[in-house]
Amino acid sequence: MKKEILKLNKVNYRYDDAEENEYVLRNVNYTFELGKLYAIKGRSGSGKTTLLSLISGLETKYEGTILYNEKDLKKMDLDTYRNTYIGIVFQSYNLLPHLTAIENIMLSMDISKVKVENKREKALELMKKVGLDESFANRRVLKLSGGEQQRIAIARSLSYHPDIILADEPTGNLDKETEDEILKIFKNLAHKENKCIIIVTHSKNVSDNADVIYELKKSKKDIK
Repeated sequence: MKKEILKLNKVNYRYDDAEENEYVLRNVNYTFELGKLYAIKGRSGSGKTTLLSLISGLETKYEGTILYNEKDLKKMDLDTYRNTYIGIVFQSYNLLPHLTAIENIMLSMDISKVKVENKREKALELMKKVGLDESFANRRVLKLSGGEQQRIAIARSLSYHPDIILADEPTGNLDKETEDEILKIFKNLAHKENKCIIIVTHSKNVSDNADVIYELKKSKKDIK
């Protein structure tokens, strides 16, 4: 039986400058389990990236409840939550260009204060997990292809063993062949390593490979 790790219950969200009843997200009720890959779809403006911001604890002004492992996010230390339980992968990779591939991964370990005997050895292990051998370790990020940079970004997100990986359009800048390779990594993380993978995407290919698809629709203003 799969374990429920994240639950959104009657979640509503609107921007600070929006009209009183104009919500980006309205009555969102989603459940996420370990061992599954989720795709979140929706047109521009439907709140996909906002939803990831709520799940990651970056945005806190919402109505309703978000539970991580049955704990209310509003009652948790969000810095600890983000540095321990949530890994984030971006479309634009968000790697530090002045560092090498392996330095980007090791820096993430330092920030999260994860206890590792040999950080370089662990970083190399993570690189191998995403299909990159040691020859890539000391290359500057800008010397890597888009697909290679995204693999390093995924390895970085795994550096502190989070339960959940959030990915915002992680294949948006990649060709179809590279997208398939990145998708395979995400599927292995879900199905073989029991991670909860949540991907915001416009890609039909990503959605077709997901275990569960949630589709957000642009919220309409309430009529009273």
